[in-house]
Amino acid sequence: MDPTAAVERLDARVIGRVHGVGFRYFVLREADGLGLTGWVANDSDGSVHCVAEGPRAALDALLDRLREGPPAAIVQRVIESWRPATG
Repeated sequence: MDPTAAVERLDARVIGRVHGVGFRYFVLREADGLGLTGWVANDSDGSVHCVAEGPRAALDALLDRLREGPPAAIVQRVIESWRPATG
Protein backbone atom coordinates (compact mmCIF):
# COMPACT_ATOMS: atom_id res chain seq x y z
CA MET A 1 0.00 0.00 0.00
CA ASP A 2 1.28 3.45 -0.94
CA PRO A 3 1.68 5.40 2.32
CA THR A 4 1.05 8.69 0.50
CA ALA A 5 -2.27 7.60 -1.03
CA ALA A 6 -5.48 8.94 0.54
CA VAL A 7 -7.32 6.28 2.50
CA GLU A 8 -11.05 5.77 1.88
CA ARG A 9 -13.72 3.39 3.17
CA LEU A 10 -15.86 1.08 1.04
CA ASP A 11 -19.04 -0.30 2.59
CA ALA A 12 -20.49 -3.01 0.32
CA ARG A 13 -23.39 -5.44 0.55
CA VAL A 14 -23.25 -8.38 -1.87
CA ILE A 15 -26.60 -9.90 -2.81
CA GLY A 16 -27.17 -13.25 -4.48
CA ARG A 17 -26.05 -16.81 -3.79
CA VAL A 18 -23.23 -15.79 -1.48
CA HIS A 19 -23.67 -17.93 1.65
CA GLY A 20 -22.08 -21.37 1.86
CA VAL A 21 -19.82 -20.81 -1.16
CA GLY A 22 -16.67 -19.49 0.53
CA PHE A 23 -17.49 -15.86 -0.21
CA ARG A 24 -16.14 -14.48 3.07
CA TYR A 25 -12.84 -16.31 2.65
CA PHE A 26 -12.67 -15.08 -0.93
CA VAL A 27 -13.13 -11.47 0.24
CA LEU A 28 -10.53 -11.84 2.99
CA ARG A 29 -7.98 -13.28 0.56
CA GLU A 30 -8.62 -10.62 -2.09
CA ALA A 31 -8.57 -7.72 0.40
CA ASP A 32 -5.39 -8.99 2.01
CA GLY A 33 -3.72 -9.29 -1.39
CA LEU A 34 -4.67 -5.68 -2.12
CA GLY A 35 -3.28 -4.46 1.20
CA LEU A 36 -6.70 -3.45 2.56
CA THR A 37 -8.01 -3.61 6.12
CA GLY A 38 -11.55 -4.21 7.31
CA TRP A 39 -14.02 -7.01 7.91
CA VAL A 40 -16.58 -9.23 6.18
CA ALA A 41 -19.62 -11.07 7.57
CA ASN A 42 -22.69 -13.02 6.50
CA ASP A 43 -25.95 -11.18 7.22
CA SER A 44 -29.19 -12.86 8.25
CA ASP A 45 -30.89 -11.59 5.07
CA GLY A 46 -28.62 -13.83 2.97
CA SER A 47 -26.22 -11.10 1.87
CA VAL A 48 -22.55 -10.61 2.66
CA HIS A 49 -21.49 -7.30 4.20
CA CYS A 50 -17.96 -6.04 3.64
CA VAL A 51 -16.21 -2.94 4.97
CA ALA A 52 -12.71 -2.20 3.70
CA GLU A 53 -10.29 0.71 3.99
CA GLY A 54 -7.32 1.66 1.88
CA PRO A 55 -6.38 3.56 -1.28
CA ARG A 56 -9.23 4.15 -3.75
CA ALA A 57 -7.53 2.16 -6.53
CA ALA A 58 -7.27 -0.93 -4.30
CA LEU A 59 -10.87 -0.51 -3.13
CA ASP A 60 -12.05 -0.23 -6.74
CA ALA A 61 -10.19 -3.46 -7.52
CA LEU A 62 -11.88 -5.18 -4.55
CA LEU A 63 -15.27 -3.91 -5.70
CA ASP A 64 -14.67 -5.44 -9.15
CA ARG A 65 -13.82 -8.76 -7.48
CA LEU A 66 -16.92 -8.58 -5.26
CA ARG A 67 -19.05 -8.25 -8.39
CA GLU A 68 -17.56 -11.51 -9.72
CA GLY A 69 -17.20 -13.51 -6.50
CA PRO A 70 -15.71 -16.98 -6.17
CA PRO A 71 -16.64 -19.68 -8.72
CA ALA A 72 -19.57 -21.15 -6.74
CA ALA A 73 -21.21 -17.77 -6.04
CA ILE A 74 -23.92 -16.09 -8.08
CA VAL A 75 -23.67 -12.35 -7.48
CA GLN A 76 -26.87 -10.55 -8.42
CA ARG A 77 -25.74 -7.10 -7.35
CA VAL A 78 -23.44 -5.15 -5.07
CA ILE A 79 -24.71 -2.14 -3.16
CA GLU A 80 -21.80 0.16 -2.44
CA SER A 81 -21.33 3.31 -0.42
CA TRP A 82 -18.23 5.38 0.19
CA ARG A 83 -17.36 7.00 3.48
CA PRO A 84 -14.37 8.65 5.13
CA ALA A 85 -11.91 6.14 6.57
CA THR A 86 -12.07 5.63 10.32
CA GLY A 87 -9.02 3.45 10.83
